[in-house]
Amino acid sequence: MAYVTLKRPVLLTILLVVSYIFIVLFSMGMLLSPETKRMGDFFPALFGLLVAARFIALTGVWYMKRWGVELFLITFGATLAKAILLDDFSMLSTAWHVILIVVFMIYYRKMDRNL
Repeated sequence: MAYVTLKRPVLLTILLVVSYIFIVLFSMGMLLSPETKRMGDFFPALFGLLVAARFIALTGVWYMKRWGVELFLITFGATLAKAILLDDFSMLSTAWHVILIVVFMIYYRKMDRNL
């Protein structure tokens, strides 16, 4: 079976690079902060799992795979539920994720179904 190499659009590349930078600078820093530790014993592990899943999802989108978009939608829902339950809602973060989802959905049909 012949595989087709999909070229990643420039807009998608820019958004993914910015998202990777945000994950490394803000999410990893927040994961290791004392405020996160004070929320409970399970919370740093849960937050770390969400950050890792988001990183994996972005990597899937980087390789133009549909499972990356689907995993990103799942992590967005879980992160939104966590933010609402813990009253830690950030409008800027939510807006950024919604922008990413809209752009991902525009290119979803051009992405590969295979792993």
